[in-house]
Amino acid sequence: MKKIQEVYGAPQGHWVGNGFPVRSLLSYDRMGAQHISPFLLLDHAGPYSFEPASQPRGVGQHPHRGFETVTLVYAGELEHRDSSGGGGRIAEGDVQWMTAGAGIVHEEFHSEALTAQGGRMEMAQIWVNLPARFKNVSPAYQTLHQADIPSVPLEHEAGVVRVVAGDYLGEKGPAHTFTPLNMWDIRLSMGKEAGLHVPEGHTTLLVVLEGTVLVNGETLVRDESVVAFERKGEEVCLEANNNAKLILLSGEPIDEPVVGYGPFVMNSEEEIRQAFSEFQGGRFGALQP
Repeated sequence: MKKIQEVYGAPQGHWVGNGFPVRSLLSYDRMGAQHISPFLLLDHAGPYSFEPASQPRGVGQHPHRGFETVTLVYAGELEHRDSSGGGGRIAEGDVQWMTAGAGIVHEEFHSEALTAQGGRMEMAQIWVNLPARFKNVSPAYQTLHQADIPSVPLEHEAGVVRVVAGDYLGEKGPAHTFTPLNMWDIRLSMGKEAGLHVPEGHTTLLVVLEGTVLVNGETLVRDESVVAFERKGEEVCLEANNNAKLILLSGEPIDEPVVGYGPFVMNSEEEIRQAFSEFQGGRFGALQP
């Protein structure tokens, strides 16, 4: 069994743009990049109910470089455009996987329907680091529709695991990744127990978005919290006190320096300066009108 290393409570919330009220449950600068590698950040946006509006809410054009952003939609709809030509609309159950790589400019707004009608919005965005040899890959965009994401029932009707990336009991997620990792979107039913097998040596993080879960029979973890486990061991045991919504992240650590500044995550200060210079010089491309 993987022993619990740390439990991180819910931080203060803030707004990203005017469309995403978030809590940064994971953050490499707060927790230490080496402790959560290959993951960098997880923002839980919402749940929040928006009134109808005449103009879409969201985040306007901004750059990224050196990592990937992964957005899981639990409620509402999101429309995305980027300078690589990627984009589209994602809705409940869908996932957007964007590789910033050598540099990208993108924007994300509530969909036309959510803007006009108003409604509930809830999403989680995860930043996944890229190792040095892949930080300059060409930008790319993967739309993972709900129908393409395998759902694996847990034993004894305990719930379900959606395999976004990696592998769970032989079911492989549709996401292409640059390093070995698992990203499982989990529902655990009230009063049920589940044992999840995770690879030896992986960084393992359990994100409790909703509900209360007893972890490894010893630690009660409430919503908006993260459990970090030791890398030794191969199982995590969960028991839900009520219906729970969870994300389990595990990945092979990237043993390299992490230097980040705003939307750029590289391996050195010099590379950060270069990223700014190339963005300001238009090397990241531009969104089409």
